[in-house]
Amino acid sequence: MTSKDISVLYNTNKAVQLNGRYINNAHIEPLLKKLGNLFNVQIIGRSVLNNPIYAVKFGTGKKRLLLWSQMHGNESTTTKALFDFFNTVKTANDDLKSILSAFTFYVIPILNPDGAEAYTRINANQVDLNRDAQNLSQPESKILRAVYNDFQPDYCFNLHGQRTIFSAGTTNNIATVSFLSPSQDAERTITDSRKIGMEVIAAMNNTLQELIPNQVGRYDDGFNLNCVGDTFQSFNVPTILFEAGHFPNDYAREQTRFYIYAAYLSAFNYIANHDNLGAHYQAYLDIPENDKCFLDVIIRNANVGTEQSPVIADIGVLFVEKLINKNIAFIPKIEIIGNLNNSYGHKEFNAKKMNVLSRDKQVLIEGSENDFVYIGNDKFLLKM
Repeated sequence: MTSKDISVLYNTNKAVQLNGRYINNAHIEPLLKKLGNLFNVQIIGRSVLNNPIYAVKFGTGKKRLLLWSQMHGNESTTTKALFDFFNTVKTANDDLKSILSAFTFYVIPILNPDGAEAYTRINANQVDLNRDAQNLSQPESKILRAVYNDFQPDYCFNLHGQRTIFSAGTTNNIATVSFLSPSQDAERTITDSRKIGMEVIAAMNNTLQELIPNQVGRYDDGFNLNCVGDTFQSFNVPTILFEAGHFPNDYAREQTRFYIYAAYLSAFNYIANHDNLGAHYQAYLDIPENDKCFLDVIIRNANVGTEQSPVIADIGVLFVEKLINKNIAFIPKIEIIGNLNNSYGHKEFNAKKMNVLSRDKQVLIEGSENDFVYIGNDKFLLKM
C-alpha cells in the first residue's frame, strides 16, 4: 500500500464529523451508533464520573491487536484517525480486506472520558492513568488491564499526543509524529518483543518519510514500569507508542491526523504481511530521538528592559490550551526571556532591538499571559 493509496483512502473516508482538538464521548457516540454490522460496539465499563467507556471490536483474523486512545483526555488526534480508519473498514478494498482477515481488532476510542470532557490529561480523580499501570487504582486503569487479560493481544498500540515543543533530533525539524518501542527493564534491553515493535515502527517511518521527510521522531525510552506501555512490553507483548505532534500552522491537528492514519494503515499492512518480525529492527535506531527545541513564538532581539537601561534578549512564547465554552483556546504565555539561539519558533519575529512590552505596556515577565505585545509602538498579535 503506497502513500498515494493511503491519501486516496483518507480523503474518501475521513470522519468529517470529528474536527479540532476537543473530542469527547458526545462527539463519538453518534458515529459509534452508525458503524454497522461489521463492528461490535460495547460499553466495557464506567469512568470515575460514571461515563461509559466504549470498545469497538472487528476483524476475523488470528492476530489480535489492542489499541486505546485518549488515556490522556486532551490527546485526541489519534481518536479522530481511528474513526477515519473505521470508515475505511466499512468500504474496504482488497488491501483492507486482507487486513481484516489477518487481525481481530479491539479498540478503545476514549479510555478517559472524564478527562476528555474536561480537556485534561488526568482523570476525574486527578490521576495520570499512564502512571497507574502497577497500582491500578483507577476504574479506567482496571478496565484496560481487564481487557488486556481477557483479549490477550499479540500487539498493543498506545495512542497519545505530544506538545508543540518537540523536534526530531536537536534540529529545526518538527516532530510531527513520534514513536517508541518502550523498554521493559531498567537496562533498556533490546528484547525480542521490542525488536518486533521497532521493525513495525521502521516500516511506518518509511511511509511517513514520503509524506513528512525528517519530521518523525523517536521518543525517549527511559524505563518506568508505572507506564502502561512499559508494563505491557514487560509481558513480552510488542507495544508501540504513538505520539501525534505538531505540523506548521496545524494547531487543530487536522494535518497530523492524516499522518497518524497513514501510520495506522502502514503498520497494519506490514504486520499482516510479515510473520517473522524483529530481524530488521535496526532502522528504528536511525530515527532521531526527540528533543525539545521549539516554542510556539519567538521574538528575537527584543529590548526587554527600558529605554534608559536596555536589555537585549529573545522572548519565547508557548500556548496554553484552555477549554472555554466547549472550544479550545490557545492562550499565549511568556515562557522564557533569554538567549534562545538554540531554539526555534513555529512563528518568529525580529524586534530589531525595539522595546517589547506587555499588553498593558509594562515590562514583560515570565509566566504572564498576553494575547499581544507592543513592539515599539505597534501591536504584535501572539495568538494564532
